[in-house]
Amino acid sequence: MMNERKSNDIEDNSRVDYGIILNVFILALIGLLALYVALSHETTGATNPIKGVLIQGLWYVVGGVLIFFLMKLDAEQLWRIAPIAYGFGILLLVLVLFLYSRNLKLTAGSRSWFAIGPLTFQPSEVMKPAYILMLSRVVTIHNSQYDEHTVHNDLILLGKLILWTLPVIVLLMLQPDLGTTLVFMAIFCGIVLISGITWRIILPVFLFFAIIGSIAIMLVTTNWGQSFLETIGFKAYQFARINTWLDPSNSQNLQGSGYQLWQSMKAIGSGQLWGKGFDHSEVYVPVRESDMIFSVIGENFGFVGGCLLILLYFLLIYQMIRVTFETKNEFYAYISTGVIMMILFHVFENIGMSIGLLPLTGVPLPFISQGGSSLLADMIGVGLVMSMRYHYKSYMFSSKDTF
Repeated sequence: MMNERKSNDIEDNSRVDYGIILNVFILALIGLLALYVALSHETTGATNPIKGVLIQGLWYVVGGVLIFFLMKLDAEQLWRIAPIAYGFGILLLVLVLFLYSRNLKLTAGSRSWFAIGPLTFQPSEVMKPAYILMLSRVVTIHNSQYDEHTVHNDLILLGKLILWTLPVIVLLMLQPDLGTTLVFMAIFCGIVLISGITWRIILPVFLFFAIIGSIAIMLVTTNWGQSFLETIGFKAYQFARINTWLDPSNSQNLQGSGYQLWQSMKAIGSGQLWGKGFDHSEVYVPVRESDMIFSVIGENFGFVGGCLLILLYFLLIYQMIRVTFETKNEFYAYISTGVIMMILFHVFENIGMSIGLLPLTGVPLPFISQGGSSLLADMIGVGLVMSMRYHYKSYMFSSKDTF
């Protein structure tokens, strides 16, 4: 009996991907160190650095519990949870439009956050893994019903994916939250690309959006274009971010929206090759504990430290891809793709905006930036991928099983 129990424990341990856990742990440690530096050099002194680090540490613990719980769920359980999670996420996105925090300092005028005393919560972050699960389920059902990928069948699949995506995008734009909207679009594109949809559809769609994107760039980078967009609902602060990105050193921008970006670039540049060392901060960067946390890493650990951080993300994504190929489960493959696209876009956008390559969008750096909502979304994503490694069995979904 004792030997049987030991063999079961060994088998369970062999199914846990400790490589992913180690990677996440190192990223969490870097995040806590960077957060301590950011808060300890905060000029307003609004947050005690030790308290801030402890609170973030508690979020890591909660996230770790979520990883362990989700890892135990197999594909069939995730399959049943998907529509429930999606519906709950939509409900939260609707409620936040009416019950959002009126604290302008916290929300910057957007309707994106719930606030209960000192605790804040962003429902769009919870919606990300729910959206991934739902789209994965939709694609799996469709491919089980249609054996061939014809133009007709694939157009039906694309229409289904768009119908499940539209409510999310509309509710996010009503907040408004452009940065998070772009994350959902990245997830959507990733799942579409591996869903098997023929290139006879994808290529024309890509060219269409390339043309639309070119027109959009022309509109947002010209005065007359911005005036036109304002008449159809776009906000002045959104254009200010674009203008700041195009010319961050402009004296007018430095007095307003460009100050944060310019200071971030100065901080990262001042770190040079090896950085100034831990807990050295000579360049003030507003809100660096969240959106601009990469500026802390660049200033303290330099170009080498920034490259090592990017390498850690690369290794994490590589490990997720490897697990996907090992399991060979269609439903899991779509889930993994969605999680990878979510993390990849966050890393690309956050670091890109911190060094001036991309406009500011308020997208956090995964596992690093301060904030419980975004961290829990990342941890849930990791838990979903680790469930793939934990459960070896392949599940075949027939149409009667999926409804």
